[in-house]
Amino acid sequence: MTFLAVVEGDAGGWHVDRDALTEVIRARWAEVETDSSHRSEVRSLIWKFDTENGPGEAYLHEDGTCLYMDVWEEDAIWLAIAFRRLTPERLGLVFCDEGYNLAVRLPAGTTEAELMALASAAG
Repeated sequence: MTFLAVVEGDAGGWHVDRDALTEVIRARWAEVETDSSHRSEVRSLIWKFDTENGPGEAYLHEDGTCLYMDVWEEDAIWLAIAFRRLTPERLGLVFCDEGYNLAVRLPAGTTEAELMALASAAG
């Protein structure tokens, strides 16, 4: 399933620091393959890694305001929290699935446990 962590509304020119996000991802999964060849609008930077639940992939929209995550929900929650920590507090962030069947606001300071509870309540 694909999950997203996406800035809500106008980001005012902000975009995530790609190097910082790569460092955070590498801190969780030691073996991360990155692909920075621009494949499409939504796949401007790709990270591939193996999780405890199997292979995973995350990719960044070219504007740097949306992280797509093809991983199990628990890994998507971890990645969404990591993305939130790199996003200014003034910006709203939403964690959702590709079909928007699950969509919850992700305020600054939210923990993994809190997001898991919000996602469970919304799903």
